[in-house]
Amino acid sequence: MASDLKTKTLSGFIWSFIQRFGSMSISFVSNIVLARLLTPDDYGTIGMLMIFIAVANTFVDGGFGSALIQKKEPTKEDYSTIFWWNMLLSFVIYGLLYWAAPAISRFYNLPILSDVLRVQGIILIINALSIIQQNQLRKQLKFKRLAIVTVISASLSAGIAIALAWIGWGVWALVAQQLLLSLFTAIMLWVLNKWWPDFVFSKESFKQLFGFGGFILASNLINTLCNNIQGFLIGKMCMPSILGFYTQARKLEEIASTSISSIIDQVSYPMLSKSQGDQIALHNMLKKLVTIIAFIVMPLMFIMILTAEPIIITLYSDTWRASIPFFQILCLAGIAISMQGIHYYAVASIGKSKDLFKWTIIKRLLAFIVMLIGLIFYDIYGLLVGSAIGAWIIYISNAYLSAKYIGYKLIAQIKDLVSIVIISCISLLVAYSVEYVFIANMYIIALVKLVIFICVYIILSYMFKINALIDMIGLLNNMIINKQQKNIS
Repeated sequence: MASDLKTKTLSGFIWSFIQRFGSMSISFVSNIVLARLLTPDDYGTIGMLMIFIAVANTFVDGGFGSALIQKKEPTKEDYSTIFWWNMLLSFVIYGLLYWAAPAISRFYNLPILSDVLRVQGIILIINALSIIQQNQLRKQLKFKRLAIVTVISASLSAGIAIALAWIGWGVWALVAQQLLLSLFTAIMLWVLNKWWPDFVFSKESFKQLFGFGGFILASNLINTLCNNIQGFLIGKMCMPSILGFYTQARKLEEIASTSISSIIDQVSYPMLSKSQGDQIALHNMLKKLVTIIAFIVMPLMFIMILTAEPIIITLYSDTWRASIPFFQILCLAGIAISMQGIHYYAVASIGKSKDLFKWTIIKRLLAFIVMLIGLIFYDIYGLLVGSAIGAWIIYISNAYLSAKYIGYKLIAQIKDLVSIVIISCISLLVAYSVEYVFIANMYIIALVKLVIFICVYIILSYMFKINALIDMIGLLNNMIINKQQKNIS
């Protein structure tokens, strides 16, 4: 049983990796092309509405997706009840957005926003169709099917969006990309999952699942609101182009900060839920995942800070140069963001949704106050620095909760991470000193920085005997051995 679970976990990570990096690569390439066909104003227009779409999507899910995964044996009645609830809620919320669109347009003083929001809001109904399908596949650890759906849907929607941008659709090309991505995903999930809801609605199922999912919903609403509040404030206080620069910088930063962690979160949450009765197993799994995420993401973010200028200029052209300092500050926040989720889902896996909700209010309020102080005194750069500090406040809060409920004490967490922090900072300082040693164009300097950073980081990792490196090597060895055994049999 344990061996089967381990095999499924390993397979889940591999296919989740393919899913995330496949879709990310497609999104990355398409974004490079679209950035050269569209303007910062186009991206800024979409960015202004993201907070409304994101919050509405969170409402539609309602926390029931997490509740269904957390529940050991959900019934078809459970799934059918939540499906019909999601569909009803999606129509109601879309109606509210449709009605509020003119007022939102007037708030930003940008007439086109009304029509954009009314069309873009259809995504809520499409997403509601596929929430149960996605969660069933995650519950069953069928990440291969999710990977196939994600990669194909991302490819099709990106290709069509580029074609529309090429013929002059402007911001509507971005709207079409989002709608088509959700539509293709929903269609393929229904084809591959072979599940149909019954025409039932169980008050008992709803009540039971809402007992857990209600607090998850409240927590997710606060998290979503706070994660998108920067774009809301920038959109209101600055020109659309400034929000466009910020949006592009954030998209690029999220490649490192959220891609790897989301892979681990997606697979680890159902696995942690299956091990919720064994605290020792939970503790050991959490410890390994935290160190592996830090070992991979921290150097990635430092490398992106070092090479920010050539990355932005090469990918998006000199038009987007103003994104560079935004991007570098966001990378500092990204280190903390990448490690927040694993602690959060570890605590959620044992059913502590009420405590997560309480702490979500506390940590998000503190983070918002810090960000607001930065905005008041130092304009947009103060807002971004405040957001970075807030991200670390959230991470520390989540780490405290896993210490309290999982037994992964804060002192132990610090001991596990301090060596990674030290070698990352040393590698950063050594690589950064290149600028003072010789003069060359930014591409040569960036390449030298990259090589030096990687070499110093790897050497120091071996010298310090970083556990995460050992765990990763062991994981790769197990993958090779398992593959050889399968070939023999």
